[in-house]
Amino acid sequence: MWAAAPRMGTFLTHPAFIVPAFTSIGLLFAAQEWIDAQHMDYQIGGAALLFESWVLQYFLWGLIWWLLWRLFRPFIEEASLRQMLAIVLPAGLLIILLEEMIYAPFLRAFPKYHELTYWRFVGHECIGDGVESMAIFWGGFFFFRAASYYHRLREKESAAAQLEVELANAKIAALRMQLNPHFLFNTMNSISSLMRIDVEAADSLLEQLGSLLRMTLERKDVQLIPLHDEIEFTETYLAMQDKRYAGRVTRTISVDPELHDALVPAMILQPIVENAYTHGLSKLDRGGELSIEVTRAGGQVSALITNTGLGLNGFREEANGRGLGLTNVKNRLRLHYGDACAFSIRELDAARVQVSIALPLQLSAANAEAVTRYAAV
Repeated sequence: MWAAAPRMGTFLTHPAFIVPAFTSIGLLFAAQEWIDAQHMDYQIGGAALLFESWVLQYFLWGLIWWLLWRLFRPFIEEASLRQMLAIVLPAGLLIILLEEMIYAPFLRAFPKYHELTYWRFVGHECIGDGVESMAIFWGGFFFFRAASYYHRLREKESAAAQLEVELANAKIAALRMQLNPHFLFNTMNSISSLMRIDVEAADSLLEQLGSLLRMTLERKDVQLIPLHDEIEFTETYLAMQDKRYAGRVTRTISVDPELHDALVPAMILQPIVENAYTHGLSKLDRGGELSIEVTRAGGQVSALITNTGLGLNGFREEANGRGLGLTNVKNRLRLHYGDACAFSIRELDAARVQVSIALPLQLSAANAEAVTRYAAV
């Protein structure tokens, strides 16, 4: 897992953003007034005093709004129109008065205000700058309200995305669990059949079954594994089938060396190979052929599983989604990759069937292989 980046909505209401942002606005207004004074040739009492007054005023507003947010956040987030008119509007007038009372001693440093008393000056500022101050107040109110709304919207989207991921993982885990008893039942049937004609072969088959179960247990809930692990699992399964179909099937496996560490869904090949035997190769008395070819096609892993048999006749049920093996594979691919993957089954000729899989290439770093194998992806 990785640490989540700070939410934009949270950042927008943080004092480290709010106070400097308001202060920067004051700095811009000060610069504008200074430029206007230079062009229109009127006295403003000095650049330093001008900038200090504007920056101080907006610094105060930034501080005021941060404090209001800290103290009254639930009300600001949920206030209705009636509450805005009945509570926020009068409160805004009072806050403007308080802001001018704090600001007044600093602004009176301008020569043109020297003759005014403190309270006359406060009244003068409230009247003269009332519209501007009201705009600042309501601008701050709606800014914080919008930032809060954005933050909550992002949280809902994040929660929905997390639930979607968890649901997909649960579906994938259920499909994986569905395969295990299916595979075990079929293998035990094979062992039972061999016990009557070749006890030694049945014993060897039972030992290989133990190896496959050990591999399955080691994977735990890992959904994506390195391709070489999946090939090892499939080869062990094929070795078991060699015992049962001795001399009847010739098999070849070809894997691009670049793809040994590519991540693929666990048990993605074995159900397809099992179907090749069940619906095709088992129907032949001799000369059966099975090939597995895994290559790289641009940014994708391409796997072709081809077998001889009776064409698609034996695959009709699986192709129509009524069987377990291929349907399971298709569902897991869709849950893992969505539209970024492809699955197809076609008849090359009257005696050969080919299953094709294409999925996005994800390479597993060698130094992270152990983590990949034992931690959920």
